[in-house]
Amino acid sequence: MPDTGQRLRSALVDLVAREVRCARVLDVMREMPRHLFVPEHSIEDAYADHPLPIGHDVTISQPTIVGMMSAALALEGEERILEIGTGSGYQAAVLSKLARHVDTVEVVPELAARARTMLAHLGIRNVDVWQGDGWDGLPARAPFDRIVVTAAPDRLPAALCDQLVDGGLLVVPVGLQFEDQRLERHQRRGERLVREDLGAVRFVPMVHGRVSG
Repeated sequence: MPDTGQRLRSALVDLVAREVRCARVLDVMREMPRHLFVPEHSIEDAYADHPLPIGHDVTISQPTIVGMMSAALALEGEERILEIGTGSGYQAAVLSKLARHVDTVEVVPELAARARTMLAHLGIRNVDVWQGDGWDGLPARAPFDRIVVTAAPDRLPAALCDQLVDGGLLVVPVGLQFEDQRLERHQRRGERLVREDLGAVRFVPMVHGRVSG
């Protein structure tokens, strides 16, 4: 008989599957223990399909949005991903099972440390957590096959575009908080980006920060 977490995850994924058709993404979400990434919330809230606050004016994204963004990256398994906005580490954990390697950047030192600890606890070894300003991307590890941003910049960050391989995909919510934000997918084709609108979303703003060392 499945335990409570397995039962709640299964029910949640049934909801997510209404919007997400990628079987690989759904399989990973069915196994990933989201409740461990939000210990301040009940297990029932952890598997509800809505965002949750995790402190520092940051939220863990709605599971359906996590599924949609993961699927939009069109991962085959060998990609190198840059994630901007580690937060709890849950999105990075999901991506770790779908790609070869994930570098993830978090502006809040406490959240970066917490995510690093949780990922290590789960034995996830193909994710590196960096504390720094996501607007800068991660030039020392660039270029990347895929880039995903989990907070909303008011404009497309030029550094992220520059760190994307030719043919690579960038998935990012763009827009001002409390105003119209759109989830966009950009494919780099030579020196230009081809934009696709994936629909309306609501994310916390992508803020600047300073690397603390």
